[in-house]
Amino acid sequence: MAIVGKKFPSVSIDAMSDMGDDLKINVFEEAVNKNSKVLLFWYPKDFTFVCPTELHAFQAALPEFEQRNTIVIGASCDTNEVHFAWLNTPKDNGGIEGVTYPILADTHRQLSGILDILDQEVNYDEEGNESFSGSNVSFRATYLIDETGKVFHESVNDMPLGRNVKEYLRLIDAYTHVQKHGEVCPANWEEGKEAMNANRTGVAEYLAAN
Repeated sequence: MAIVGKKFPSVSIDAMSDMGDDLKINVFEEAVNKNSKVLLFWYPKDFTFVCPTELHAFQAALPEFEQRNTIVIGASCDTNEVHFAWLNTPKDNGGIEGVTYPILADTHRQLSGILDILDQEVNYDEEGNESFSGSNVSFRATYLIDETGKVFHESVNDMPLGRNVKEYLRLIDAYTHVQKHGEVCPANWEEGKEAMNANRTGVAEYLAAN
């Protein structure tokens, strides 16, 4: 179920800080109350393989997100205790020591269920009895949320496919340009490149110049 253009669900979820503090985070309220954009990224499991590479990649880019007034929040269906253990595991042992942004612990699948990003399928036999298949953990879903709580980007990767963090920085830059200037951003737009007016003249002039 796509939620681009809609308000992000206002749900408070358990979370863990890098200092071991148990938190409650409402992503919608983080955006609105702090007048910030939010990048929320989901990953399947702690102590796995592609996942720590992504968490470290978002951490490495954290100053760039902060320059763009964007809060970064990670999320999985693991518990706070597992998050804390992973946060205290050194990088050279597959851990995420050094990660400083909060991580949601959606243990009850409350938010991930609303977003419909769980690897789970309901199956029915000939008698109508239901059974479940799948890992029941989240895919690599990513949401960009603006200062009003509206989702302006969402994407979902399958388990083996890690994300390109730079693309989210580009999308934030593009959306900020739209907010500031009222122009639209064409294919492959990057900060500093020409945008265009959303009309026939604008697209004609852009295509003629490019």
